[in-house]
Amino acid sequence: MQLTVISGKGGTGKTIIAVAISELERSAKVDCDVDAPNLYLYYQGQEIFQEDFSGGKQAVVDQLLCHECGICQTVCKFEAIVNGQIIPFSCEGCGACVLACPEQAIELRDAITAEVLVTRVSGGILSHSRMEIGSEGSGKLITILRKKAQEYAGEELIINDGSPGIGCPVISSLTATDGALIVTEPTQSGLADLQRIATLCRQFKLKTFVCINKADINEEISAQIEAYCKETGLIFVGRIPYDETVLKSINELKPIIYYKNSMANQAIRAVWDKVRKELFSC
Repeated sequence: MQLTVISGKGGTGKTIIAVAISELERSAKVDCDVDAPNLYLYYQGQEIFQEDFSGGKQAVVDQLLCHECGICQTVCKFEAIVNGQIIPFSCEGCGACVLACPEQAIELRDAITAEVLVTRVSGGILSHSRMEIGSEGSGKLITILRKKAQEYAGEELIINDGSPGIGCPVISSLTATDGALIVTEPTQSGLADLQRIATLCRQFKLKTFVCINKADINEEISAQIEAYCKETGLIFVGRIPYDETVLKSINELKPIIYYKNSMANQAIRAVWDKVRKELFSC
């Protein structure tokens, strides 16, 4: 069973809620937000798996064969070759230089763009990655992270902390999941982005839940969000109030569920009770 926590935009509190749910269930977790991973900040543990990830190809010049004729520099549309030297951050691995080189001095090699890591933490495992500087996140990397989580977690519940937006990383986070929890906020942009991400979830025919974080900062738009959920068949599972204890939780890197007097803590528990009941009734 897998639940993916997503948001149409950044800054809605998606990761805080994903961490809280995974702590309540003592479940496995996957940080699918590979461009800006931060789940690992909440956990100390032992790495039990590590391997390099190749996100594509990169040109490499054999200087012993290169005569510096300049043909490769002429055909490169990305300005990634200067005086026979490859500029790594500019090379797209298209292979034009390989085909053009009269001395066959250039070849494409796997470009290591990230590390795939599985860490055993209290209550389960965390599958996450470390991206190289300047590298891009990809659906392929997220697919590998999720497969590794399944290998180590078996049949237990897996919580996927997805990326914000509706791009390739989000699509990879939602593929073959059992449900999606959309975390939104009561702003006009929050409502608009909820509508976009909900459309994506409908394409996947997912059981889709919605909660409003910081719901009391704008009661009018919170009401609009609830009405939208009712009109479109989304399962509304609750409101989470603005709570300054959350700031303390973030600064102390301690999941919000461990702050007994926190209003957000109680609200997230209520949200999860509703999601869990619906999710496991499938």
